[in-house]
Amino acid sequence: MARFDRYMISQLMVTFGFFSLVLVLIYWINAAVRLFDQLIADGQGFGVIIELIMLSLPNVIRLALPLSAFAASVYVTNRMSQDSELVVVQATGFSPWRMARPVLSFGLIVALLMSVLMHILVPLSSTILNERQAEIAQNITARILTEGQFIEPTDGITVYIRAITPEGELQDVFLSDLRDPQSQVTYTARRAYLVRNDGDAQLVMVDGMAQNLRGPDQRLFVTEFADFSYNIGSMMNITPRTNRNSREVMTWDLLSPTPALAAETGRTEAQLVTEAHDRISQSVLGTVAALLGFSALMIGSFSRFGVWPQVIFAIVLIIVIKSLETTGLNMARTSPQMWFASYLAVVAGFAMICTLLFVASRPYLFKRKPKLGAAA
Repeated sequence: MARFDRYMISQLMVTFGFFSLVLVLIYWINAAVRLFDQLIADGQGFGVIIELIMLSLPNVIRLALPLSAFAASVYVTNRMSQDSELVVVQATGFSPWRMARPVLSFGLIVALLMSVLMHILVPLSSTILNERQAEIAQNITARILTEGQFIEPTDGITVYIRAITPEGELQDVFLSDLRDPQSQVTYTARRAYLVRNDGDAQLVMVDGMAQNLRGPDQRLFVTEFADFSYNIGSMMNITPRTNRNSREVMTWDLLSPTPALAAETGRTEAQLVTEAHDRISQSVLGTVAALLGFSALMIGSFSRFGVWPQVIFAIVLIIVIKSLETTGLNMARTSPQMWFASYLAVVAGFAMICTLLFVASRPYLFKRKPKLGAAA
């Protein structure tokens, strides 16, 4: 590898690391604040909060890397142009195609990182994150197991437990359910037990009474019971985790989806195939973003005032690429035979790159070449 290639790749990697850190922190803090507020409201500990925030990190990184690659490519090319480094390299005989080689190598490194994220880390972290959130949702019923205090685990529900024995028996239980104004129920029981049945938390009350205040006429119905089961999960709007999300499925399984997988994820086979090709496309888009930023800044003549028109042009091109990505995905979701539309943004991006480098290598393509040796 030539010295110029190593120098430019090192500059790109350092700048890429800086922009990645900044963008990941911005995305991550925004997502972490919402998750932090929710978990604090649910009474979770600091360790659980840190665990869930860390599990959300791979998905945040995969959003930031292509933008970081584009920003690094634009920044390094702009700085080298202002420092006349590119002019010196071109004077030694390097064409724009040759100068794009270190950017291509950098883009392939970004594509490798994106592939590891898209095909391995993001599905694994999504699986673990959803499982932990489901466990937390199921264990959230532990909040009602507090002696001597009136607890409101959710709106309209009040629970009081006088004492909890070492064997787990709840003594002198009071439960008020005021969620339905037309049927307000108050349960009292001498003893109760918290058990699980088919994944749902059940409060089994023994030797108690239910007082039901119904209707606009405020009639009170009193029912004594020897034992009564109350679904804590439905009381707290907890739904057990039974199916996987498509984000949790590995890419190679999405490429050949079965009817069982489609039923489990709640997606059509066309949508699953499209998601697999979208992951592959997003992995390659890191390379496209890096080369596009470099190619856009190579057009035009050298100016000591910088290349800001080309920078704006590069930003416009990346917006066009993202729009084509959305269009291609919408087309691919219509039918499994339209999977190739997922690569619309990639194909268009490489076409733009080749066109820009072709124009940059022929500076007199759209303007007249000055005549040499003209008479004085």
